[in-house]
Amino acid sequence: MNTIAFITSNVRWLLGGLLLTFFSSFGQTYFIALFSSEIRAAFSLSHGGFGAIYMTGTLVSAATLVWLGRVVDAYPVSRVAFWVCIALSLACAAMSMVSSIWMLIFAIFGLRLFGQGMMSHIAMVAMGRWYSAERGRAVSISAMGFQIGSGVFPYITVSLIALVGWRMSWLLAAAMMIVIALPAIYWLMLKERIPRGQVLREELPGGQKQWTHAQVLADPLFWIMLSGVVAPAFIGTSVFFHQVHIGNLKGWSRELIASSLAVAAVSTILFSLVSGWLIDRFSARQLMPYFLLPLGVANLLLGWLESPVIIMVYMFLHGVSNGVSNTLFGALWPEVYGTRYLGAVRSLIMSAMVIASALGPGATGWLIDIGVGFDIQLIAMGVYCVLTAVTMALVARALSRRRAED
Repeated sequence: MNTIAFITSNVRWLLGGLLLTFFSSFGQTYFIALFSSEIRAAFSLSHGGFGAIYMTGTLVSAATLVWLGRVVDAYPVSRVAFWVCIALSLACAAMSMVSSIWMLIFAIFGLRLFGQGMMSHIAMVAMGRWYSAERGRAVSISAMGFQIGSGVFPYITVSLIALVGWRMSWLLAAAMMIVIALPAIYWLMLKERIPRGQVLREELPGGQKQWTHAQVLADPLFWIMLSGVVAPAFIGTSVFFHQVHIGNLKGWSRELIASSLAVAAVSTILFSLVSGWLIDRFSARQLMPYFLLPLGVANLLLGWLESPVIIMVYMFLHGVSNGVSNTLFGALWPEVYGTRYLGAVRSLIMSAMVIASALGPGATGWLIDIGVGFDIQLIAMGVYCVLTAVTMALVARALSRRRAED
């Protein structure tokens, strides 16, 4: 089935997944970071202080996600999405009314758990479970919501903050969740899809081991893969969280950085679609060794150079890795561990990614406060990506050998 025919015959479920990832924006770091200057000024926080608060709220959300993410295995997707949309709306409303450090931590916890965590988790579990032979394309199209959100929301939000203030901007986000997101997502996901058409060999009865939560934790390859999976979350969150600081460091305006996010959005969408086709043609595990290389080069360039053009180059290369990883992470886990316990298995991975995204702002903010320049940190991140890509190549070979032995 060609891509146009695939989208036409599956538009309901694909659009539902796309809206879930699109509205997860309110809990994503790049969105919350747009308010960092105003929040730090309101509570007299340093970069490290706000980073520590952000890290605390995000770490608690990650711990909660390990438990909460399993509900997708027990209840219909539409019902889980309904309550998650309500919870995310309440978190946005709480953010508009924060009056203390404790309330700020609570609001960030809600945004990260229900926005970045559960909205993304529901979308990827649904696509992984509802599709088999065309899983790569399904995941890549649904994941486009991440990029559309990152391309649309920053420019609009910066304008809204200037026009109505940062608190009212959060209240508008809460209203959007209730008025637009909730009814649309609930209706689109109400009818669950039964996989049909060509079924992958490993998903035939008896053709693939269905790994439980405990079995995945006991698999050494899982932990090695995790070292690569968490890298984009740690690095991307750190860069977007400190985007204002990077602008000050390099002499770039907030408007330049906000506009560069559109470049990342376009390249992410493009390479998300390309990687979806590659996964369906080859496999997710064969694509795994390559997804960190563009991000590694991007960090090395951003750390070394100061020309305003570099932020555009960085965002393009970041988008390449982001596009591939968004699709890869949606298709890899059902391919490696099966679909029967996908909600529980993927909640582990999602929690690890949330933890990484929590540690990023806290650790890098602390290093900035003690005098370790963010440019040095970027170079170190770039080197890590290159070295981890080599490790992922070895893991991919081991996974292929294990598949051949099944």
